[in-house]
Amino acid sequence: MPENGSDAELGREFDRQVENLLRKGYPELAGLPEGVFLRHLAPLKERLPEPPTSREQGRIPFVIVVSLVPADKVISLVELDGKRGFTQMEADDLKRFTPVAGVQVPPGAAYLVADLDTGGGTLDVTPDEAIKTIARENRSPLTIDEGVALVTHYPEVLKTRNCFSLLGSRCGDRRVTAIWISGGSPRLSWCWAGNPHTWLGSASCGSRAGG
Repeated sequence: MPENGSDAELGREFDRQVENLLRKGYPELAGLPEGVFLRHLAPLKERLPEPPTSREQGRIPFVIVVSLVPADKVISLVELDGKRGFTQMEADDLKRFTPVAGVQVPPGAAYLVADLDTGGGTLDVTPDEAIKTIARENRSPLTIDEGVALVTHYPEVLKTRNCFSLLGSRCGDRRVTAIWISGGSPRLSWCWAGNPHTWLGSASCGSRAGG
């Protein structure tokens, strides 16, 4: 994980994530020839963030988010210690969760989300309160697509850091989606916005950038 990476190391990490997406069959799932899929990703390499500062140590510099494949399909491609991810949420229900006010997702087939934090500082804090902390820190809550992208490229964070809620996508009720480990597998599900959990933080990012 290139937490202390140079520009060259971040470039290599970008290439690793692209290869990860190809290996998992993203072009086919997106309904695109591989060459077309890669052309959507190529401009993002010019938008990589600066190498992390000392203040950002312990955060993930960036992940590539692909907007063309629904979350219920993508979570099944996540693998942790040989176990595949899953969700029991219906596809139509997941589609109801859209970016909240103030979360500006770049248009297009793919984009970068940078300076990611799984929310270790908001463990045992309700999502209702955590969103206030994220706003005070001038950060942005992760959406469902961004959270699934994070564990697609870095599944180990669910074990080495903390599981996390995704406050950037809501559907108008009191539910907040989250990703945690269930039976050893990554699971996309939901919790109540007013309930704290000792093992769930609220994930956030510093910025987003399109191609």
